[in-house]
Amino acid sequence: MDNTSQGGVENSPLKTAPQQPVVSFIPPQKDMATDQIKRLREKVQQADLPEDLRQTLIGRVERLELIRSSAGFLSPNYVVEYDSANSYINWVVGLPWNTVSQDKLDLHAAKTILDKNHFGLDSVKDKILDFMAAIILNAKRPIGERYLHAPVLCLVGLAGTGKTTLASSIAAALGRSFERIPFGGMGDATVLRGQSRAFADAEPGYVIKKLVSAKSKNSVILLDELDRVSESARADIMGVLVELLDPGQNKAFSDHYIDYPFDLSQVLFIATVNNTTNIATAVMDRLELIQMPSYTDAEKIVIARDHLFPKIFNATGLSQGQFIVNADVWANIIRPLGYDSGIRSLDRAIGDICRKVARLIVEGKAASVNLTNDNLKTFLPA
Repeated sequence: MDNTSQGGVENSPLKTAPQQPVVSFIPPQKDMATDQIKRLREKVQQADLPEDLRQTLIGRVERLELIRSSAGFLSPNYVVEYDSANSYINWVVGLPWNTVSQDKLDLHAAKTILDKNHFGLDSVKDKILDFMAAIILNAKRPIGERYLHAPVLCLVGLAGTGKTTLASSIAAALGRSFERIPFGGMGDATVLRGQSRAFADAEPGYVIKKLVSAKSKNSVILLDELDRVSESARADIMGVLVELLDPGQNKAFSDHYIDYPFDLSQVLFIATVNNTTNIATAVMDRLELIQMPSYTDAEKIVIARDHLFPKIFNATGLSQGQFIVNADVWANIIRPLGYDSGIRSLDRAIGDICRKVARLIVEGKAASVNLTNDNLKTFLPA
């Protein structure tokens, strides 16, 4: 008898499919959350940090793990806590807790840089070189004998006299990184000191941000236009500056966001002000004032002819031979601006002249221009 029924279907027992290995499925988001926490932990463990601060950060990572295991990796609590912890840890590990750049200990090279970037100002440059000589001598001492606190220089002068560029030249002469904190219109002391992490949108203050950017704890930080802070916040901002600039206090400067003292004693602070009227007496006591003189007409001629004009000439796209300025014209270019203490107006005037020449050439009205006293009024700004 055959093994099939009338319908032709096989009557043999059903065959069982081969068993597949059991694979546990982990949602990719959960896997990613685990990797995020792992990366945070590794970042904390590998960073050069004070040990008690490291333990605080590890505690935050462990808190993240607890929230993930209890509330879930997709819960709002975990997402908010992770964003907060990640931001805080990144700022903390980014600070140069023990990173110091190597100073250039060559006063002659420093003088060369100052002379190259600034014409005139001999009395100012001499005083700066005096301070730099003391910094260089101190840096040559054995580490245990060094006096770490750097002087706080304050450049006082009218707008356009070169205060900001002089500060950057000092940083270049010392071989240090340079950062700038603008005080013009600053209306809240938390901009300097940071905001408590209790607030959702909290972040560190300018001081911490600039140190992270500088990547060294002996950088040069410019406190630009101290006298232009908002009147409503002046008292609070001056209070922060007292702590920031005082050698007895800035060894343990505490930003409200970081909430851990940071040593600022090796930072070279340089301040600039137009006048000292609005600066608190307690802050003035901590500043080494250097008066920036106004430029004379003779100095402006040299600056305009040898420094500003070549730079603006190239930036305008002009080629050699397309624009020639007679030597006797420079006195008349700067003369209407003779009462301007700085060179910003002069810089704009030369820019206007060069652009008018460029337009004549582009429009085909002239192949080249020779600037003389006879045609100067045509090119001077109205």
